[in-house]
Amino acid sequence: MNLYPDNVKRLVESVLHGSGHTLPQLRQAVEATAARDGGADRGEADLPADLLPYVQKISRHAYKVTDRDIEGLKAAGHTEDEIYEITVSAALGAALARLERGLSVLKESD
Repeated sequence: MNLYPDNVKRLVESVLHGSGHTLPQLRQAVEATAARDGGADRGEADLPADLLPYVQKISRHAYKVTDRDIEGLKAAGHTEDEIYEITVSAALGAALARLERGLSVLKESD
């Protein structure tokens, strides 16, 4: 991720590698799944199956997330803190994928 300014690198480091209620490996898998869903080149991620629909919804249509989605994750055993971290990681992955695509277009036009 050398193409990012330092403040973006710090954000990525904090979200994906910092301490939290979820393991960093899970947050990294969520980010990678969302980024790959957005067209970014990421390796395979070992994402629990119960999270895939939610992560895809965040990466594709975050505005469509409803209380029902959150309640479903709670029913599957996830706490509100875990859901928050999963949501932030998915949003970060989707945002980075879009940023990478935009930067590649700018690079091509130079």
